Amino acid sequence: MPISLTRTLSAAALGLGLAAGAGYATADTIKVGTMAGPETDVMQVAKQVAKEKYDLDVEIVEFTDYVTPNAALADGSLDANAYQHEPYMQSMVNDRGYDFAIAGKTFVYPIGAYSAKYDSIDDLPDGATIAVPNDPTNEGRSLILLDKHGLITLDDAENLEATPIDITENPHDYSFKEIEAAQMPRVLQDVDMAFINSTFTQPAGLTLDDALIKEGPDSPYVNLIVVRGGDQDREAIQDLVKAYQSDAVADKAQELFQGGAVPGWK
Repeated sequence: MPISLTRTLSAAALGLGLAAGAGYATADTIKVGTMAGPETDVMQVAKQVAKEKYDLDVEIVEFTDYVTPNAALADGSLDANAYQHEPYMQSMVNDRGYDFAIAGKTFVYPIGAYSAKYDSIDDLPDGATIAVPNDPTNEGRSLILLDKHGLITLDDAENLEATPIDITENPHDYSFKEIEAAQMPRVLQDVDMAFINSTFTQPAGLTLDDALIKEGPDSPYVNLIVVRGGDQDREAIQDLVKAYQSDAVADKAQELFQGGAVPGWK
């Protein structure tokens, strides 16, 4: 079936009138925000399932940063978004006062540390420069993984919002660069190691098998379909969740991420 044109929005879009279209979509049409790239390709399959099984039209709105999709959801420009895990969502709720609810689970996208210079974590030299995501929780997620492997020590190894200032022991004298998550593949050549979410590895020609260290399948960071509070029981939202949590979507994710996307609803 034909696929409607998607739109790619960045953080600047919000100031350029994104909210102009605010308001609920019709009962049989919803707008869903995703990250540009393979996550959108996965949502395209959910869109097809939603139309075929539930006669629900899904308009996909692509974004290139982690902040704008929640702002767009909060102001009514979107009915839902599907790109974040609960620790990140909760940090945004706490910081900005959003009224959000979880409608359903999508995938765990394990984070891993990659290098264009070294083949093993044991080869990483003292004084290495490590790039970590600068968004809440994903930075802590990376540092916790380093702590888990004994490469640094955090003052609280369970602090999901840890930053480099929370490192109490750094025996290898690593230096840290805080970079936007989506830019990590681009800086990989310029640093010794970079932590990259598996949502961004496929466009860079990487797989989870290339990671020097990585999260296991038991990661608590399952991504979510998020809506405004009270909307989680809307029929259209529940139909979207059912369409997403389908074998067709799981198969597409496996094709794209080669094991780097673990269904969180199974």
